[in-house]
Amino acid sequence: MTENPEGADHAAQNPPPGNRPDEKAGARRRPHGKLRRRIAGALAIGLGLLSVGFLYAAFAPQPQLAEAQPDAALIAKGEQLYNNTCITCHGANLQGEQDRGPSLIGVGDAAVYFQVSSGRMPMARQEAQAMRKHPLPIFDPESAEGRANLEALGAYIQANGGGPVTPVERGEALRGEDPGRGGTLYRLNCASCHNFTGVGGALSSGKFAPALAPASEEQIYTAMQTGPQNMPRFSDQQLTSEEKQDVIAYIKSVNNTNDPGGNALLGLGPTAEGIFIFTVVMSGLVGFAIWLGAKS
Repeated sequence: MTENPEGADHAAQNPPPGNRPDEKAGARRRPHGKLRRRIAGALAIGLGLLSVGFLYAAFAPQPQLAEAQPDAALIAKGEQLYNNTCITCHGANLQGEQDRGPSLIGVGDAAVYFQVSSGRMPMARQEAQAMRKHPLPIFDPESAEGRANLEALGAYIQANGGGPVTPVERGEALRGEDPGRGGTLYRLNCASCHNFTGVGGALSSGKFAPALAPASEEQIYTAMQTGPQNMPRFSDQQLTSEEKQDVIAYIKSVNNTNDPGGNALLGLGPTAEGIFIFTVVMSGLVGFAIWLGAKS
């Protein structure tokens, strides 16, 4: 067998496809080129977004925010009312006094409205629970003077202690549009203490959940905001403003509903009805049985 040097030289000069050095180098360069193009594209998009953001921040109109400034005269009037009616129990700096009254820091204008407009404050004496009574004439929410004084006292407490504020709406404007949803929320959060129809009920340690019929819409709303006595506080994260208004709508609808079955039996629900049936009807049946026995 003879050697063919010319064929060997030809094979060396023309290697088969895939084994050529330039093709191998191109195959190695190709993935790196794609990666660089992708990185360059991502950087271009990022720079474009940053440019748009800077341009918007530079040329967008700034919103005009109107911040309500406290009325100095109103706060001064509230301070005078506080010094005349509240300072003995709650202290000169709202910090409270031991065995007299709690701190008012953080209770807000809403707590002032609820406690003072319902006559619970000022208290005549220390008791297990502040009782609802007719408010002081200077704080009567039914009079223009009373409303003005409540606003001033609340403004003073709000300016120095902060906390929840009374709603802007008043009266029936605080009744929501969905009393059905309000009834569901009421049964979940309120009925265990205030009963299903809002007639109230006994609690421990001489305390009680008051009846809701005498309370105005503002008083019910501010009570939910502040959680007086043993009542829990319902923030807007727990019950939104619309949900609070629906609860108010349910309470007022229950209070204004006629009793188609006759006597409401104090509105205490099936327990009162069961006791009535047992004591009256069963007594009648026993008496009738005794009468029949005497006749036989």
